[in-house]
Amino acid sequence: MNSKELAEYIEATNSITKPWLLVQLRLKKLQERQATLSENEYAGELADIHEDLMNLGEWWRGIENEVF
Repeated sequence: MNSKELAEYIEATNSITKPWLLVQLRLKKLQERQATLSENEYAGELADIHEDLMNLGEWWRGIENEVF
């Protein structure tokens, strides 16, 4: 699945409020641009995505049935 297909899936399933899918979309877009980035740019963007993922924490606790 490429980033366009993933974005279409997120839109079609009304999943814009699911932050883990948005992280996946960012990762897919970064992967698609990897060849055009320097190692430092790639590492920096990857670190930014990782930080955002770690900041999600356990927001889903108690609402598992609603969000998964």
